[in-house]
Amino acid sequence: MNVAGSVWAISLVGLCALLLFDLAVVGRRPHEPSIRECVLWILFYVGLAVAFGMGLLAFQGGEYAGQFFAGWITEYSLSVDNLFVFVIIMARFAVPRSAQQKVLLVGIGLALLMRGAFIAVGAAAISRFEWVFYLFGAFLVYTAVRLAAGGDGDDEEFKENAFIRWVRRVLPLSDRYNNAHMTMVVAGRRLLTPMLVVMIAIGTTDLIFALDSIPAIFGLTQEPYLVFTANVFALMGLRQLYFLLGDLLNRMVYLSAGLSVVLGFIGVKLFLEALHNNDVPFINGGEPVAWAPEISIELSLAAILGTLAITAVASLIKSRRVARRELVGPAAAPQPPSPGRDRVSD
Repeated sequence: MNVAGSVWAISLVGLCALLLFDLAVVGRRPHEPSIRECVLWILFYVGLAVAFGMGLLAFQGGEYAGQFFAGWITEYSLSVDNLFVFVIIMARFAVPRSAQQKVLLVGIGLALLMRGAFIAVGAAAISRFEWVFYLFGAFLVYTAVRLAAGGDGDDEEFKENAFIRWVRRVLPLSDRYNNAHMTMVVAGRRLLTPMLVVMIAIGTTDLIFALDSIPAIFGLTQEPYLVFTANVFALMGLRQLYFLLGDLLNRMVYLSAGLSVVLGFIGVKLFLEALHNNDVPFINGGEPVAWAPEISIELSLAAILGTLAITAVASLIKSRRVARRELVGPAAAPQPPSPGRDRVSD
């Protein structure tokens, strides 16, 4: 896929302009968005991603369009998993609802910069060393096993990393928020608010998630342009999705299991691709493995969509059953007959 420098420039400027516009709106009027506002923004961003994919289909062909859609859907699903961590962090630091939108936007912006760096490093490594696919595949399979063993994540708890603990020690921090502001004046002294710590927590946590998402999308496409744009579109609208989903996130009890299947599938795909293009001396004498099949992008897209659809339906069914059981539990307990009332036989 040949992408002209002008196309890269237009894409970068356009996507950054969207993020800066969003940042300007939030910075001027931090608030908790309404359901209507969230839905409209999400539809706008999803529409942009679909339009971009259709443009790829028209100008680059179905193969690259399919790679983009598979990568975008996978990254979007992993981003939804990020929202679980966002919810935990917001609750851990008791962030006011009106300030959460700004925290999310800054955190997502930092995540975009981090993922951009990972994409550049990953693309350079892949172009020079085919054996990197073995490492990516092994890492994704390990991540899949870890996610599957982690269950539904009900016991997940945010733990402050070393960098956050260091920030708490060396910086003058207040224990109170000042709306969405980063500083406040207390007794004539200017202090940083907990907003700084929250943003650092989200940024560093998203860096960890990038370690999963970047190898995953490189398993679906090796085109840096598609990898970058799929990640950007997956992050856009994430903060609106945070407010829109709300309690629904807690009902996606099988999301980790579904993502483990997706990541495991992509990990196996990477192994097969590495074997198909093998140049490692101690594997098959450094020659490609002839029997290693290639998994088409169409099959990959179908497997990803099918797995996520089954995951969502199964999660909602289980959550509904649990809610119904909790609701009817006390009422289902047998009641003693009222004294003095005759029993009526059938």
